[in-house]
Amino acid sequence: MKELCIGIDIGGTNTVIGVVDIDGNFSAENSFSTKKYKKIDAFIEALKIGIKECLDSIKTNYILKGIGIGAPNGNYYNGSIEYAPNLNWYEIIPLADILNKHFHVPVVLTNDANAAAMGEMIYGSAKGLDNFIVITLGTGLGSGLVVDGKVVYGHDGFAGEIGHTIYDPNGRLCGCGRKGCLETYASATGIKRTVIELLNNSDTKSILIDIPEDELNSKDIYEAAVKGDKIALDAFDYTAKVLGLKMADSIAYTSPEAIFLFGGLALSGDYILKPTKKYMEENLLKIYKNKVRLELSGLMGKNAAILGAAALIWKEFD
Repeated sequence: MKELCIGIDIGGTNTVIGVVDIDGNFSAENSFSTKKYKKIDAFIEALKIGIKECLDSIKTNYILKGIGIGAPNGNYYNGSIEYAPNLNWYEIIPLADILNKHFHVPVVLTNDANAAAMGEMIYGSAKGLDNFIVITLGTGLGSGLVVDGKVVYGHDGFAGEIGHTIYDPNGRLCGCGRKGCLETYASATGIKRTVIELLNNSDTKSILIDIPEDELNSKDIYEAAVKGDKIALDAFDYTAKVLGLKMADSIAYTSPEAIFLFGGLALSGDYILKPTKKYMEENLLKIYKNKVRLELSGLMGKNAAILGAAALIWKEFD
């Protein structure tokens, strides 16, 4: 009988569910809008239904080994989502316990970027690496740190929140309530804010001016950059400048072999990768220069967070 587990990626915009075997093969997938649900109880009911629909669609006999979850501000130690600034519910949610009682299987929860790092280590470009960082550039900026082959959780389960390190203490207001967090500049949301600021403070012509602010997204900005749009290109350069600077700081803490970019903004490829690498190297202490690879995730086009969340279960049974 086939052994399967469920991997769940809870993002600020969408929640994605996958049923995965130990080799990373998907038997079923499902997704729904996260931000649609203003009340946590309604979201949990939608999540239960989404999981059940996935399981009901599997026609072969299987054993469900457990459920792994990647979520913003996910605490590995107690299985809770705690005051996630990019979710509608700014509270402590004991999600692992809730799903365990409903589905009667082991449930493991961690930060979404930690899950992505786990997926990269087991299924992606970080195979064989003991020291690396995964940066997820989505609605916010998540980060998963692996040191000596282990995900870093810290004493309380919240280590490695690079997205909430401060770039500018008087800068942009962040969903966490502080000002100038890195993710307000380097994320899909951050680059959109940069474009809006550039459009409002420049006479430079841009095809992006024709897109309503509430519809503008990082894909639009990438497509404009490909066409040589100066506002889009300047936005990528500024985003990379901020991201490269903060990556240089992160390298000083963990001395990784590589940093992998994942998420919607990373789909821009060299438009974000090359300038970020340039600014990172410019800001590195000499002993770290030209030692750290900066690459796109090896799981682009797949769902690293789902695979990583699922890998939490396989690791538990190991």
